[in-house]
Amino acid sequence: MNALLAAVRGRVIVSCQAYPGEPMRDADTMCRVAQAAAAGGAAGIRAQGPEDLRRIRAALDLPLIGLWKDGADDVFITPTVEHAFEVAAAGADIVALDGTGRPRPDGRTLAQTVRAVHEHTGRLVMADVSTYDEGVAAAEAGADLVGTTLAGYTPYSRGGPGPDLDLVGRLARDLPVPVIAEGRIHTTEQAAEAIRRGAHAVVVGTAITHPTSITRWFARAIGDACPPG
Repeated sequence: MNALLAAVRGRVIVSCQAYPGEPMRDADTMCRVAQAAAAGGAAGIRAQGPEDLRRIRAALDLPLIGLWKDGADDVFITPTVEHAFEVAAAGADIVALDGTGRPRPDGRTLAQTVRAVHEHTGRLVMADVSTYDEGVAAAEAGADLVGTTLAGYTPYSRGGPGPDLDLVGRLARDLPVPVIAEGRIHTTEQAAEAIRRGAHAVVVGTAITHPTSITRWFARAIGDACPPG
């Protein structure tokens, strides 16, 4: 098994991202968040944008999954080959990209994109998918890892408040490549269950690195518990 994949097997990868306009949307801040996650035992980091990736790469020697969210089309996670090349050049060990069957802005197929990344950068490719069929197709297209990142985030996939652990289990059972559980994993119990279902590793983002969302969860729960008046 590739050394990078072996390093994260059975462990947690922390996604360090902030949305545009938020107080934490700053490359130095995201680098510090990544360092804090590493201190807590993260086996790897997932981050987005060339500047964030460069900062994190310079600060940490952990497996780094990189992506670049760009554009307003359906496919916006590392949407083109050029984006993928920039992600690799910024220091990512693994290039994460949209692994769905939706049209890509540069007109390339997923298989063509994966092949270009392999040939021109030598990096591994993680395909972010939303359904079982997409996961199978991504593996057939040459992806080195398949993540359930987009489950519930496409109009045709099953959503819900928590992760799609059934999808994790089915893909882990049937695919010849490692499956990474990602998407709405908010508790330690959900993360552990993903591993029990066969996930190679678990990516946790919001529940660790997004204080706005975490605060909102607590505020809503306390508000619901308060008696009227």
